[in-house]
Amino acid sequence: MSIRAAFRRGFLAVSSAALLSLALPRAHAQPGTGSNASNPNAIVVPIAPPAAPAGNIATPSTGAAAAAGTRPNATAGTPLRLNIGLEGSGEHGEVSVALQIVIIMTLLSVAPSIVLLMTSFTRIVIVLGFLRTALGTPSAPSNQIIVGLSLFLTFFLMGPVIDRVNTDAIRPYLDGHITSVEALDRATVPLKQFMLKQTRTRDLEYFLELGGFGPTAARDLPMRVVIPAFVISELQTAFQMGFLLFLPFLVIDFLVSSVLMALGMMMMPPVAISLPLKLLLFVLVDGWHLVVRSLVTSFA
Repeated sequence: MSIRAAFRRGFLAVSSAALLSLALPRAHAQPGTGSNASNPNAIVVPIAPPAAPAGNIATPSTGAAAAAGTRPNATAGTPLRLNIGLEGSGEHGEVSVALQIVIIMTLLSVAPSIVLLMTSFTRIVIVLGFLRTALGTPSAPSNQIIVGLSLFLTFFLMGPVIDRVNTDAIRPYLDGHITSVEALDRATVPLKQFMLKQTRTRDLEYFLELGGFGPTAARDLPMRVVIPAFVISELQTAFQMGFLLFLPFLVIDFLVSSVLMALGMMMMPPVAISLPLKLLLFVLVDGWHLVVRSLVTSFA
């Protein structure tokens, strides 16, 4: 057999196998049925049944369960669910849990404003800022030190008020003796009394007039009147104390400028001479003790 004849025979065998593979899908009848029964050499290819869509076609086991009146196991394809309830305790006058969460988040967001504007912090930080400017040292002490000192002095001065709030409102509420609404009302009483002691009557009358309120007793004043009146009074008091702090250092600046002018040293900056004198005077009179004592006693 030549090479060409062998190559031709191999090509014919491959072609026959390809045609046979194309004809396989049409020969899917079961043995013994149709024309395949008479052809023993027919090739049978088993065809898998199409997959049923989920939830549309029931399996035999499911149909049997339905026929028997039993419910199939639905937990296999059902997703898990988590339900969180925010229902209240059902007690009369008690705020629901969802509303309590909203109130707590609101208080946390406005907590810096409460500390700044409803305590002694405003007066203290303004007076210390004026003191630093009067000394002529804009960066000593730094802002962090001034704010930190003001904050701890505020905690010291507001200690009795915080103790009253804890005793009258927080402790009874945690023990379950009062509701959250009553606890909030009791907590505002000590804070209102502190603010009213530091508020000028003129400022209270002004905001009462703006709000359209008539003659109102001190214990019945709303917080939306007390808070702005207290802030305005604190600003007024802080600026008055700052002016008094400026006076001795201003005298030193005048004296230094006059002496330099008399000596003909007009090119010499007065700050270069007055700053050491200011610091020396402030240290000799124990200035920090005097300023802090004046701030603390101003709230008595």
